[in-house]
Amino acid sequence: MFDLDTLRVIWWALLGILLIAFAVTDGYDFGTAALLRLLGRDSDERHVLLETVEPTWEGNQVWFVLGGGASFAAWPMLYAVSFSGMYLAIALVLLAFILRPVGFNFRSKIEHTRWQDLWDWVLVASGVTVPLLTGVAFGNLFLGLPFRFDDDLRMSWHGSFFELLHPFALLAGLVSLSMLLTHGAAWVAFKADRSIAARAARIARWTCLAWAVLYVGAGIWLAYGIPGYAIASEAVPGGPSNPLFKQVATGSSWFASYMSHPWFWAAPVAAFAGALVLQWQVATQRVSGFLGSSLMVIGTILSAGFALFPFLLPSSLDPRSSLTVWDASSSRSTLLLMLGATAVFLPLIVLYTSWVFKVMRGRVTLDHVRGTHRSY
Repeated sequence: MFDLDTLRVIWWALLGILLIAFAVTDGYDFGTAALLRLLGRDSDERHVLLETVEPTWEGNQVWFVLGGGASFAAWPMLYAVSFSGMYLAIALVLLAFILRPVGFNFRSKIEHTRWQDLWDWVLVASGVTVPLLTGVAFGNLFLGLPFRFDDDLRMSWHGSFFELLHPFALLAGLVSLSMLLTHGAAWVAFKADRSIAARAARIARWTCLAWAVLYVGAGIWLAYGIPGYAIASEAVPGGPSNPLFKQVATGSSWFASYMSHPWFWAAPVAAFAGALVLQWQVATQRVSGFLGSSLMVIGTILSAGFALFPFLLPSSLDPRSSLTVWDASSSRSTLLLMLGATAVFLPLIVLYTSWVFKVMRGRVTLDHVRGTHRSY
């Protein structure tokens, strides 16, 4: 069957697939919510925006749950260090996840302007918080996180929430936010009433330009201003999950993996290709604009993951404590058992999700919303 090293690479790829699926599906939910007050000029238009995502947003969150579950079972050290050290940041993200369904469910309970405005702003806040903080988290991976292991593999964290707000991490957060704002606007251009869709298409083009500038800026800063990590000792095939068995050198380039694996350049190329497709097609208000933004999201996440490889969680305090693909996984039997379950259930989730999108195809129009209101 598969040896341990192969399983580790497979699960690294699967973790990336789950993150990408979450960003592509739930990402347009967050982008739409963040733009709710900008795109929706009155209550009916905001109702249209919410109806474009309400049938699917709960199902889309399954990718977030699967990503957390995969981290817990396949990469227990990654789960333990990140969830313990970045507790406040993760709590804020979870709070946004909790408030979002409350906003969806409570907004229409009372036909009162102040009541609906309150929940509108809750949805906007949740739509901004999650993309921004997840981007900040990715940025901190390149900076290294302030943790270390002692000789008994007991982890200690020596940082605070505010120390995570490094300028580069904030730039990465803005890359993430602009990316999902573009994705959300492209979704609205494809799904909402034509009058709102035209407005969304214009915004998508501007946020896409902002993403391109921020993305290139982050890449230049990463290449010339932030020292990379590299494994200095020889990797032991199928070695135990003990990060202290290796040596890590700092000072190299984070793009070294791109030099050794030239096909990694396909990721940033795909990101820019998706952005060009969006700029060209979003004004047509067809699915092609949304597919372009989806490709942009996929390429952006892959470019960060490829740059980090094989590191999962670098340590700024003790580089040797950094978690990598080769020394932070569960056992071979656990990874193999989970792979079997994934082979069965992942296609079912994809098929079900595809069926839902097929059933819910078509635009949400203002006439539909106003007719629904009159029926009450």
